[in-house]
Amino acid sequence: MDPETHKRFLEYRDRHAYFGATSPLLTRDQFLAADAEQRELEAKGEGRDDEEEARWAELSTLLFRD
Repeated sequence: MDPETHKRFLEYRDRHAYFGATSPLLTRDQFLAADAEQRELEAKGEGRDDEEEARWAELSTLLFRD
């Protein structure tokens, strides 16, 4: 895991402790997959189609990202 991804993982764990007490904590591998997909969709920006927009919103919520 590169330093930037590790930083995002630690931030996710901190936010989960505060906001996600009722949801299970993602494992490292689950986080890596969700993070990669969310960042890929984030990079598309306005180019996301409706399905991708819905998935991006779902992943952003899962990862506690604004």
